[in-house]
Formats: sequence, C-alpha cells, structure tokens
Amino acid sequence: MEKILSDYLEKMEKYLRPVAVSERVDIIKEIKSEMQELQGNGIPAEQIIERLGNPKDLAKAYLGDLLSKESRFSWNRFLIVCSFYSLVGFSGMFVLPCLGVIAIGFIVCGIATPILIAVKMIDHVFALGIPYMENFGVWVGGSTALNPGAEFIISLVVGTLLCWGGLCAWKLLLLYCRKVSKAASSLSVLRK
Repeated sequence: MEKILSDYLEKMEKYLRPVAVSERVDIIKEIKSEMQELQGNGIPAEQIIERLGNPKDLAKAYLGDLLSKESRFSWNRFLIVCSFYSLVGFSGMFVLPCLGVIAIGFIVCGIATPILIAVKMIDHVFALGIPYMENFGVWVGGSTALNPGAEFIISLVVGTLLCWGGLCAWKLLLLYCRKVSKAASSLSVLRK
C-alpha cells in the first residue's frame, strides 16, 4: 500500500481513537479493503484519497453513524459524543455540550429527586433525625410545609418529567449527530 494511503489510515485511526477498539479496527479494515479494491481497479492513490475526502470528515461521518445506531444512554456513547464534538466544529461547540449537559443533568436529577424525598419521608416516619433532611422538599411559598407523603408523590412526577426531559435532550443530541453525519456521508465510497 502506498504511503499516502497508509498516512490516511493513520489519521483515521487517530480521529477514531475514542471508539471501542473492535469497532475502530472494523472501520479501518473496511476503508483499507475499499482502498485496495480501488487500487486493484487501477485508480491512483491520489484519486482514492480525493474520493474519500478529508479523513476528519470521514471520521465524523462514522462517529455520527455509530451514535445514531443506538438511542439509549451509555457512557461509551457519551465518550463517542465527546470525540464527535471535537470533530464537528463551531456549531458543535454550543449544541453538543449544552444538550449533553442537559441530558445527563436532567436524568441524574430525575433519579435523585424521588430518592431524596423518599429518604426524607422515611426520616419523618421513623424520626431518625438524618441531618439536612429538612432542606429537601417541595416549596409552596411562605412557611407552608407539605406532608412528606404528598412531597414524595410530587417528587415522583417531577422526577419523571426530568428524566423524560433528559431523554428528549439525548434524542435531540443524536438527531443533531445524524444530521451532521448525513452531510459527510457523500464522502464515503462505502455508501455509493
């Protein structure tokens, strides 16, 4: 394989570093196989590189495809989003971090809210005296305090809404990634 093609594959590997090793190896093998097939058909290395386009854009397309395959949250997907963010550019500097922080923050708060109020309710029922439990609760204005049971029901609703909002933000993040990867999909000879 010519040096120009080897250098291209090395750059691709560098841009795909946050991806799981098995997926990264498969992607590199796929591109290398396509390069060899095109070389076998008599296409010069420069034309192959021109056809593939910028390795950063091709890596961005692959990362976008990997993100859009699965919609549920996982830390591995979050790392792929971070690497995708580094390749996307200016628009990604605002959209990706905002949606990422909102998604994670809302999901964590949605889970923590009913748990903390449940602990407060248990503290109230059994008079355990757990420190700072009086700081958690539903504020209704003034000095009015709600029953811990009512607070727990309200916290379940609020927690559900927060989790739902976090999942919606995550889906918007994935939609953005799909849109960006579609723009780069014309670079890949594998999709022609």
